[in-house]
Amino acid sequence: MAYVYNSKEHYPRPDFIHSNHRWSPINDGWSILFDDEDVGLKEAWHINGVPDKTAVTSSADKSSSEAEAKRLAAFPELKEKGFKAPKAQSREHTKKPIRVPFVFQTPASGVYDNDAHEVLWYERKVVDPREKGEIEAGDKVLARFGAVDYDVTIWASGYPVGQHIGGHVPFDVDITDALSNAWKASGKGELDLVLRIRDSPHDLSQPRGKQYWAPQPESIFYTPSSGIWQPVWLEVVPSARIGDSSMGTVLRSNKISEGLLEARVAVLGRRAGHGYSVEIEGSLHGLGIAKKKENLPDDKDYVFVNLGLSLSDEQKSKVPQSLTQATPFDNTDCWRGNVALWSPDHPTLYDLAIRLYDSDAKLVDEVKTYTGFRHLDWTRGDRTLRLNGKPLFQALVLDQGYWPETGMTPPSPESLKTDIELSKKMGFNGCRKHQKVEDPVFLYWADKLGYLVWGEMANAYEFNEDYAERFSQEWLEAVKRDINHPSVVTWTPVNESWAYPNLKDNIDQRNHIRSLYYITKTLDPTRPINDNCGWEHVITDLSTFHDYSDHPELSKTCATLDGILGKKLGGRDFFVGPVSLEDGRTDEGTKHKEGAPVLCSEFGGVNIAPAKESEKGDRDWGYTTASDPKDLLKRFESLLQAVVKGGHCCGVVYTQLSDIEQEVNGLYSFDRREKISAVEVKKIVDAAKQMYFDSLPKDVLPIRN
Repeated sequence: MAYVYNSKEHYPRPDFIHSNHRWSPINDGWSILFDDEDVGLKEAWHINGVPDKTAVTSSADKSSSEAEAKRLAAFPELKEKGFKAPKAQSREHTKKPIRVPFVFQTPASGVYDNDAHEVLWYERKVVDPREKGEIEAGDKVLARFGAVDYDVTIWASGYPVGQHIGGHVPFDVDITDALSNAWKASGKGELDLVLRIRDSPHDLSQPRGKQYWAPQPESIFYTPSSGIWQPVWLEVVPSARIGDSSMGTVLRSNKISEGLLEARVAVLGRRAGHGYSVEIEGSLHGLGIAKKKENLPDDKDYVFVNLGLSLSDEQKSKVPQSLTQATPFDNTDCWRGNVALWSPDHPTLYDLAIRLYDSDAKLVDEVKTYTGFRHLDWTRGDRTLRLNGKPLFQALVLDQGYWPETGMTPPSPESLKTDIELSKKMGFNGCRKHQKVEDPVFLYWADKLGYLVWGEMANAYEFNEDYAERFSQEWLEAVKRDINHPSVVTWTPVNESWAYPNLKDNIDQRNHIRSLYYITKTLDPTRPINDNCGWEHVITDLSTFHDYSDHPELSKTCATLDGILGKKLGGRDFFVGPVSLEDGRTDEGTKHKEGAPVLCSEFGGVNIAPAKESEKGDRDWGYTTASDPKDLLKRFESLLQAVVKGGHCCGVVYTQLSDIEQEVNGLYSFDRREKISAVEVKKIVDAAKQMYFDSLPKDVLPIRN
């Protein structure tokens, strides 16, 4: 599996390719050493090199371990468990090779150690990938990381090159100066790249999603994931270059009637006093449509470029037959006038070339990317969520992105495409990516294949100032990374009040959720925000709820809007109510907006009872249990109809796509084998979609934007 990530055929960001940059994967050749005593900095491992071994002495007693376990019991429904330190003993850790990007807790890493290790040291040699001409031109070398969990500091042969906090978002470090020092010192462009990573097993204010804080996963929580878990690569870049979305480039294509691309292109490394210009050229299936160039302002590191991509009648006559056969001009699901639309059924994309020129009109950098024209509307007041002016039923599946041998890292980039195909095979038109910022390759395929995605972050389980600062920063980085994907249709920062246990009467916790809503809305006003998925909404565009009741009770709940808006699990309110505190502060709370879209964003979770007692795992479970595959299919149909037939929900999220470790309530097994017929599931999902559309009032007609 490791060799897949060493192939140059799989650039880690296929959605944003610099055509003149050279890159090389560096996922092989790494070693890892556990630093349980946290002596590495004191002993200057970052300068002297990571040693072959280190001694460890543990002296925690049983009472302190039990106290720690109780502190970690964030949920009363889970047993009080924690990492129990061994009795006083001396041992040693040895440096081992590790297959990146698989974490040490997985078999695929070659390490497969499930003990708690808070401090990790990674080490690898890197060689200057630049050619002589690139060095003379002043090109830079970046070490780029898809994601490292959680707090990482990086040195290059003792030279500090960067730090990043946040385990689910990308970053890069410039190692050019360190390489220059290496050339001067030894005549070789060779470095020792050293990473010190801290990932606390116990800090519940650290965003971790479904990564459990105890040694044995249970219930809805899974094996933790520490260190490098997405690809790492070197990239040779010009000193002045086009920044990606994380650096501020935004491609907005929601004005479907005009066919107007509104672009904000960020430029990195511009030299003061030097002029630059940015050009964008758009094409459709190889047919050039339009291009436009704008000068970079003297006082800004970005420029706005508005490019019309509506086809002329002449251009329309030249559209390739392969496109017109798949998307007929007279089909308003495919075209709005002379603008090709993106949707799950017809995911048409416009190819874009973004070019940076210097003052001599010399091409400095070029990016190949794409955009999809689609418009979302959730404000009509008729309980619909509309895509391109037409009511949309979101038949989504909960997708948590875990695999048997590789944990949170897909076995290969192709595995991400496969999961989308498996989901669409069952009739689902999208997913809620749950408690994880998925590898960007997933969103690339979602854009290409036509698959709706709710963007979500990994939550923590304790609210304090550290959490608020950590989560706010990482959430912003996640939104910026994914903002240009047409497949992303909803932002969901928080799930089920995780990290916000006192929303009923805590104004500070409410205000933090409000801050997430408003900063997200400032960055992106084109998508709805689902503030706190499941219950206790503070400020939201969508009224979402979770209900794992069996069919009869679920059907009763969803038969009326009042039933849906009633109390949720554990007596939680659907919306937070008014509160007055002794210090004089008050909060009005919130309530359901009349006509706002209502979605059941978690339900189902049915597992199958094993045929033999010997086949049952000690920790296997689901929310409810079917007797066999036939019963599971019947229950799936009953549950889905229970939600939809009341006519109040315009979307669902079924739990879940596949089994994960002990949570065996997927439609596919952990290794992605069908547990029930995909063909039969699709019939049920298609029938539910039709049931929704049949329930719409006659006055709910498609509205042009």
